[in-house]
Amino acid sequence: MADSSSSAAGISDPALIKLVNKLQDVFSTVGVNNPIDLPQIVVVGSQSSGKSSVLENIVGRDFLPRGSGIVTRRPLVLQLINRPATSQPNGVQDIDNSTDKSANADEWGEFLHIPGQKFHDFNKIRDEISRETEAKVGRNSGISPAPINLRVYSPNVLTLTLVDLPGLTKVPVGDQPRDIERQIKDMVLKYIQKSNAIILAVTSANIDLANSDGLKLAREVDPEGQRTIGVLTKVDLMDEGTDVVDILAGRIIPLRLGYVPVVNRGQRDIDNKKPISQSLDAEKAFFDNHRAYRNKSTYCGTPYLARKLNMILMMHIKQTLPDIKARISSSLQKYTAELESLGPSMLGNSANVVLNIITEFTKEWQSVLDGNNGELSSAELSGGARISFVFHELYSNGVKAVDPFDVNKDVDIRTILYNSSGSSPALFVGTAAFEVIVKKEIRRLEDPSLKCVSLVYDELVRILNQLLSKQLYRRYPGLKEKLHSTVITFFKKSMEPTNKLVRDLVAMEACYINTGHPDFLNGHRAMAIVNERYSSAKPVQVDPKTGKPLPAAATPARAASPSLDSNLDNNTGFFGSFFAAKNKKKAAAMEAPPPMLKASGTLSERENIEVEVIKLLISSYFNIVKRTMIDMVPKAIMLNLVQFTKDEMQKELLEGMYRGDNPDELLKESDYTVRRRKECQQMVESLGKASEIVGQVQ
Repeated sequence: MADSSSSAAGISDPALIKLVNKLQDVFSTVGVNNPIDLPQIVVVGSQSSGKSSVLENIVGRDFLPRGSGIVTRRPLVLQLINRPATSQPNGVQDIDNSTDKSANADEWGEFLHIPGQKFHDFNKIRDEISRETEAKVGRNSGISPAPINLRVYSPNVLTLTLVDLPGLTKVPVGDQPRDIERQIKDMVLKYIQKSNAIILAVTSANIDLANSDGLKLAREVDPEGQRTIGVLTKVDLMDEGTDVVDILAGRIIPLRLGYVPVVNRGQRDIDNKKPISQSLDAEKAFFDNHRAYRNKSTYCGTPYLARKLNMILMMHIKQTLPDIKARISSSLQKYTAELESLGPSMLGNSANVVLNIITEFTKEWQSVLDGNNGELSSAELSGGARISFVFHELYSNGVKAVDPFDVNKDVDIRTILYNSSGSSPALFVGTAAFEVIVKKEIRRLEDPSLKCVSLVYDELVRILNQLLSKQLYRRYPGLKEKLHSTVITFFKKSMEPTNKLVRDLVAMEACYINTGHPDFLNGHRAMAIVNERYSSAKPVQVDPKTGKPLPAAATPARAASPSLDSNLDNNTGFFGSFFAAKNKKKAAAMEAPPPMLKASGTLSERENIEVEVIKLLISSYFNIVKRTMIDMVPKAIMLNLVQFTKDEMQKELLEGMYRGDNPDELLKESDYTVRRRKECQQMVESLGKASEIVGQVQ
């Protein structure tokens, strides 16, 4: 028998199953979910498939609740442990078998939720399963995923671990939840989809195998049938002349682990309390004497099923044990690291703790802005690099994109030129017009400059939030909130002088137009450039007789009046359209000018030249101002905002954090931190014990 063989791991096969049972107990007793998928046999089937009878036959005892509807409403983790028979177990405390004439001192059950108490009366095991189920889900027909762990010691069982789940159902009955089918299916799938689970699919032999609910669900997670074993119940109730030989031979729905037919007690036998031992004798007689099964009766019945499950489970544990050890080790490292990051429940004197946190935060703030935080990312810009991006990409390109002539059209410049010369027409390009336009354009740089301040402020807030997202600050929500509000107030206070300095920079540039700047293109040079453009653009006139170019006509001097040229009928110029709209008779009457005079005529050649000269001068000076602002605004922001926060952060926090707040209140931990620390402690404790258990296997 498999019990006497030795495994490759240097430990006996039954001890391998006991080892897994110990691991299950470790994770169950501390009240945490099992992070390791342990090898176990999961029993699935419909409510009428005979699951409970199969389990009771394997144990050899009546111990499962009976009734109509859903009886199994919580997973039952059933650990069967083979032990030698004795006349009386040492230290047995017969606390509950005084009324049970059939109680055997060699057999008892223990529940994990009642440690130390032995149930020799299996009827009381049934009562305890019902009581514990109702304690969790009440008396209605609801279900719960919280398992009940039952360990059965007996010389009549093979060492096994089975998980009994609620029977699959289709239609809600009575007070069952409307979505009971989905609830049960989700619960079953949660267990059988784990790769370490062996699926025991229980099916009634007197129905079409293709309609088996258990097999259908098993095939969803194990389509190749690699880890599914089929159990065919009620083979004694099949029609005369029919059998399950084709199913056993794998000709219907093949399974790698095969099928085992069994015969359970009928409902009348259960009602009459027919002993399971007699039922097993009747099962053996049925297969020994049936014409279709007698030649293979050694592969039929509950005893063979128990031996087969024992062997399958042992082999499965042998295969998965190395992976289990590796997963326990990695999980232990993970939860230990998280527990260390959560820290102990109390670090010491509250005032000192707050001071240490302020000091550490200030160092981190400075290092992130300087790029010395030791966590440099290769995936994205962060910290001070993002501020540099704002300066040298966003702000620089934003200022360069300001075009002085997108709002100042040529006709508008001409109007300013005429207005700047007053009642006497100018003989040369007026300085007043140039300064009016340049100052107006310089003031347009105030918005992008203030926007740059706002963007840098946003980046500082971004860095603050990233620093406060660390576990230390999540641990103390009061401290985090106080620190956040103090720093934000500090930022806002620093924004006022920063914005003022930036506005002053713009005002300085607009206040004094330095036409003596060495990079500025003066008026004479601008006039020469424009004249050169016009000369090269004019077509050269040729003498038709000699073929030689004629000398260029001198540009006529500007007329005494902008509207009265030598050609009285020429309607071009500033007021051209005004006089074009009047007939000569009305024009001769010299009517009063309209309330509003606007430029309406096309530009004359001289006006074009004057406008082009002005535009050259504006572009030259505005580019100088742009370069100055691109250089100076980031310096102003660094001085009054970024560098200021680096230098004054610790002082500001010391003043703000201790003002009006009790340090003990600031260090009050969040509910999440307290709960998570407890969970991690439990998990580390469980995984530590599990590591010791699997460490016994060399």
